[in-house]
Amino acid sequence: MGEKGEQLGIMPTYQALDLARKKNLDMVEVAPTAVPTVCRIMDYGKFKYEQAKKEREMKKGQKVVDIREIRIRPKIGEHDFNAKARQVKKMLEGGDKVKVTVMYRGREITHTDIGFKLLQKLMALLQGVAVIVRQPFMEGQRMYMILSPSPKQQAKSREKEEKMKEAPKEKETVDAKN
Repeated sequence: MGEKGEQLGIMPTYQALDLARKKNLDMVEVAPTAVPTVCRIMDYGKFKYEQAKKEREMKKGQKVVDIREIRIRPKIGEHDFNAKARQVKKMLEGGDKVKVTVMYRGREITHTDIGFKLLQKLMALLQGVAVIVRQPFMEGQRMYMILSPSPKQQAKSREKEEKMKEAPKEKETVDAKN
């Protein structure tokens, strides 16, 4: 193919390379497995730049979802538990998923029901804010549960983000008037 996408036909490699050199361009192999091999005459540096530019644009539209982790013990105090619950709620309101881990040590492992009750209590506190993605499960000496923001909560966090993006623009217009 030529630089504008037109078909140049089947030709020997040396002839195609000579044509590319005359136009001050590169010969790039597009489909190496095709018979005959398909090559294109183009500015390879410009092509790589356009590809990188497209990738950056694609990344702009994506929101990275972090999985944050909160660790608790089966013997946690009431006040400490409530503090952890507030932390989880704040993370969920920020749009992140949260992995809640109950860590057992020594003989505590025989009382997995205590950890399960703690996780159920946490879910009761977060009713309407969180949705369980992964039910509580044991893995070694730890019990895990993964929470995600509820759809209503996700919509609220998106609205907050949009307002935050718009707020600096409004401030700039106020400064321009002064």
